[in-house]
Amino acid sequence: MAEHHLPGNPPVPLTLRRSARARRISLRISSLDGRVTLTLPKSLPERAALAFAEEKADWIRSHLEKHPEAVEAGFGAVLPVDGQNRVVERAAGRRVQLDAGRIAVPGDCPGRVLQRYLKELARNRLAEASDFYAARLGKGYRRLTLRDTRSRWGSCTTDGGLMYSWRLILAPPAVLRYVAAHEVAHLQEMNHSAAFWAVVERLYGRYEAPRSWLREYGAGLHRYRFNG
Repeated sequence: MAEHHLPGNPPVPLTLRRSARARRISLRISSLDGRVTLTLPKSLPERAALAFAEEKADWIRSHLEKHPEAVEAGFGAVLPVDGQNRVVERAAGRRVQLDAGRIAVPGDCPGRVLQRYLKELARNRLAEASDFYAARLGKGYRRLTLRDTRSRWGSCTTDGGLMYSWRLILAPPAVLRYVAAHEVAHLQEMNHSAAFWAVVERLYGRYEAPRSWLREYGAGLHRYRFNG
């Protein structure tokens, strides 16, 4: 893939991707991070794709204006944990402290420390929820792994492996528990049939609200960056 920019103020990064299956230029803007990707046939010159992007410049910029800006998880940033906004502050001690309205972080690199802390917190919460729903279902799972997935919040393998996005710790607890119930339900029904959703409802209860929350607000959980 090649990196280019759409001229203007500010310039917009463009990713050019060639595909043997592409018959024409296609344009995609990620709903998660706002990345603009142009897919083009292998034989088409790059200048043709860049000209296509310039023709669509107004549409691209108007779409990006609706996309939430990235938030670097540094001191002073506001970060949701358990769906509650917390201000990132400097901790006096050596441990991360999670309180109402704030999260205090030691050291000078809060982003990386925060990410480690949130992953561990997510693992604990998701393991507790998965254990609870697996016991209710009467089936065990083999392992639990965390990733920073962009296309799904969780998955269940045929051999009983559960995978979750650690960013679920940023969502309200009901949403995290719903995703755990959803994936545990796959231990019995490896599909999304009516029988599957009946299992989800038996495990979790009425799931429409947390499912709708993910659809409406889930993409925004990817706006938080933990680089520093």
